[in-house]
Amino acid sequence: MSLVFAGVCSHAPGITSRAHLADPQVKDAVHAAMNRLGEQLRAATPDAVIVVAAEHFANFFMNNMPSFAIGIADAYEGPIEDPAWLGIARREVPGDAALSLRLVTEVMQTVDVAYAEEWKFDHGIMVPLHFLTPEFATKIIPVNINCQGPPLAPLHRAWAFGEALRRACDRAPERIAIIGTGGISHWPATPDSGKINADWDREFMGRWARNDKAAMLSYTDAQTYADGGQGGFEIRTFIAIAAAARGQGNVQFCEPVPIFAVSCTTATMEVI
Repeated sequence: MSLVFAGVCSHAPGITSRAHLADPQVKDAVHAAMNRLGEQLRAATPDAVIVVAAEHFANFFMNNMPSFAIGIADAYEGPIEDPAWLGIARREVPGDAALSLRLVTEVMQTVDVAYAEEWKFDHGIMVPLHFLTPEFATKIIPVNINCQGPPLAPLHRAWAFGEALRRACDRAPERIAIIGTGGISHWPATPDSGKINADWDREFMGRWARNDKAAMLSYTDAQTYADGGQGGFEIRTFIAIAAAARGQGNVQFCEPVPIFAVSCTTATMEVI
């Protein structure tokens, strides 16, 4: 079997941790969009979901920072943050070590990738799963792209990684879904936290929806940092999904929400 579903969504911790501080109509609209994406994901009946996220120094730090990493455990724990703060209870999340190992082995044919038998999920995975797999019963294969500590893998390498993930999925008998999580523009843990460049976000999502490889890969890190903040580096996760899915995208929701410090986004992409 190949991919049965592809999509992207925001993973900002404020979506759950500051939900009570947001305008109720705004919060309800964001949560409804995330829940809708979850309904679409579950309708595809995947055996496992690959979550391509940007980890936030929870497991990897500058003393050991792989460009790409895949988890190969049968179970994970999350969130690593204080559950009371994030608004998501700590729990065990099922994985699939055997499937993960097969995927890693195939990805390694063209892209160097690290792997980890221990992984504690932070908000980059737990916030999306809270909406996408609310029962936390679906097997999850965590994937990290370094979007935190330069030097960062060039965007064309994120694309190649997405292609490698697709090839690995094509060779697996399981039904596999893939979700990218990240920004888009945001300035976390800085005095500019809450700042959003909505025009930049819409422009990037337009390029993503067209699956315009040349346009997506034309960003430089310097431009992204200036226009989208350090959080904008997380476009790598969205680019990897576009490379894996190969189709055209449908942006279902993309609205700036300053209390959540990001343009909250959900989108799907046709798998071809």
